[in-house]
Parts: sequence; C-alpha cells; structure tokens
Amino acid sequence: MIPEPSVDEGFMRLALSAAEQAGRMGEVPVGAVVVHEGRVIAVAHNQPITDHDPTAHAEIRAMRMAARSLGNYRLIDCDLYVTLEPCAMCAGAMQHARIRRVVWGAPDPKTGACGSVIDLFAEPRLNHHAQTTGHVLAHPSADLLRAFFAARRNKGRRSDENNGPAEEE
Repeated sequence: MIPEPSVDEGFMRLALSAAEQAGRMGEVPVGAVVVHEGRVIAVAHNQPITDHDPTAHAEIRAMRMAARSLGNYRLIDCDLYVTLEPCAMCAGAMQHARIRRVVWGAPDPKTGACGSVIDLFAEPRLNHHAQTTGHVLAHPSADLLRAFFAARRNKGRRSDENNGPAEEE
C-alpha cells in the first residue's frame, strides 16, 4: 500500500530536517527516516566524515537505528525516506534488510541506484525488490545539496584569494 503523497511529503520533510543538520556539521546534507507501521523509528543524516566511516550514509545509519529499535536486522514492513537517490551500497543494504518501500528526493546522476545510473531494485536476478518512489520534494532536496556544494566552492576560492599569489623564492 502506497501512502498518500502528503504522507510521503511529511516524512520527507523530516528527512530534509536531518539533512540540514548534516550540512551544519560539514557533512554532505542527506537525511533519512525509517517508518514502521506509520511510526517513525529512526532519523539519521550523513556522517562519514565525523565518524571516519565510509559506510555512515544517512540510509545505513537510519537502518542500523531501526534494526536496534525493532530488535531485528530484517526491516520488514518498513519504509525508508531519503533526500537523495540511494547509492549502490545503500540500495544493497536496503535489499538485505527487506525494506518494503524506498522514497527518495533528488536524483543522483553520478551514483544513483534507483534508476539514474542503475536500478538495483529492478534487477530480476536479485531476490528482494522494494517499491521505489522518486522525486518526492526533489527541488528542496536538490537545492540543499547545491547550496552546500556552492558554499564549499566559494569557501575554497576565498581561501585561495586570501592566500594571494605564491611568493617566488
């Protein structure tokens, strides 16, 4: 059963709030929420830099929290909301966890595994196929990412300008 669009948007707004928190920490602003039987059981954001952990994507962190909350590594009857189309690592973890439905915001043309680069959920040779719904609040999700990376680029330029030309020896 697919919830009403307003329900998806409500959970995605919570994921966007988590993404904003990641951005304030200097992490790429991606947020995720896991919902079980209509109730939020986990909210997380990207944290690989802070945790020194390449697997600390928002989705992975949210699924770890949800699994602890349910006392089961299988997240059957759970829906995962994430502000950016999941990568292959996260999509694979969702399949192993048996996530029922994945709702994502902005597409990721470089690493997206829900159709932008590859669609792992449509791969017939894999044994679990979550339903996916994309582009839910895509614009605010993409705007958050664009603003984050623009600020990083501008900070780098200002830093270069402040250092001035290199002195000749």
